[in-house]
Amino acid sequence: MASQLGLGLLRGLGYLPLPVLRALGAALGLLLFAMVTDRRHVVFTNLRTCFPILTARQRHTLARQTFVHFAQAWLDRSWLWHRSPACIQARVTLSGDVASLSDAQPTVLFAPHFVGLDVGWTALTLNLPLHFTTIFTPQSNAVVDAWVAKGRLRFGQVRLFRREDGVKPIVSALRQHELLYLLPDMNFGPSESVFVPFYGEPAATVPSLSRFAKLGRARVVPVITRMTPAGYEVVVHPAWTDFPSDDVLADTATMNLRLQSFIDAMPAQYFWVHKRFKTRPPGAPELY
Repeated sequence: MASQLGLGLLRGLGYLPLPVLRALGAALGLLLFAMVTDRRHVVFTNLRTCFPILTARQRHTLARQTFVHFAQAWLDRSWLWHRSPACIQARVTLSGDVASLSDAQPTVLFAPHFVGLDVGWTALTLNLPLHFTTIFTPQSNAVVDAWVAKGRLRFGQVRLFRREDGVKPIVSALRQHELLYLLPDMNFGPSESVFVPFYGEPAATVPSLSRFAKLGRARVVPVITRMTPAGYEVVVHPAWTDFPSDDVLADTATMNLRLQSFIDAMPAQYFWVHKRFKTRPPGAPELY
C-alpha cells in the first residue's frame, strides 16, 4: 500500500512545472546526501578512487551534485512515464547520428549508467518506428518492479529481456535487427565479469558489449543522455568502427576507456552510487 501511495504521489508531481520539480529533486538529493551515510560513503570512495587529483572539497561538491542529479532524475520519471508524448518531446531532444539507426543492420546501443538512462530509451522508442530490446533487472519491490516495467514498455515496439532469459533470445533478436539498448558498465560479481581498468583501477566489468556485438554480428553505437535545465539531451554518436575485435578482454578495456571520456564531460551525472569496485581481484584490498 505504501508503495502504491508513493507512486501515486510521484505521478502527481509530474504535472508540476519542470523548474519546480527540479527544485524538489535538488532538496531531496541534499537530504539524501545528509542522511544516507552508507551510500554517501560509496560515492566518496568511487570519486576518491577515480579522481585522486581532485581536492577533498572538489570531491565533496561533486558528491553533492551526484545526489542532486540522482534525485532529480528519479522525480523526472513522474512525467517521463505518465505525461503525454507532446510533453516528453518538448523536454527531450534527440540528436546526432539518429538516421543511421534505421539502417538494416544489427545494432547494440551502448547506454552507460548516467542518471538519464531511462530518458534515452524513451526518446528512442517514442520517436523511431523501430524494434528495440533491453535487459531488465527486476526490482526487489513488486509494485515498483511493475511500475518500472510498464514505464519502459510505454512506447514503440519493444521487448524486455530478463537476465535469466539467457543469451540466445537476445542474440536472435539482434540478428533480426531489433536494436539492443545495453547497459554493461556495472559490477555483477566475479562469475560474469573480467577485470579491466576503470580510471586506472581494476574493475569487475561485464564483457557483454563485446560478446553481444560479436554473436549478433552487430555494430556498437553509443547513446548518451545528459540532464539539462530544460529537460534532457539524447545524443546518438557514430558507430565504433574498430569494435568488436577478437579479444573480449581488450574490447572491454576499450569500452571502459571510452566511457571515461563520456563521464569526464559530465561527472556529476554518472551512477557513482553503485559499488563499482565491490568485486576485487585476488589479494587486492577492499575499498568500501
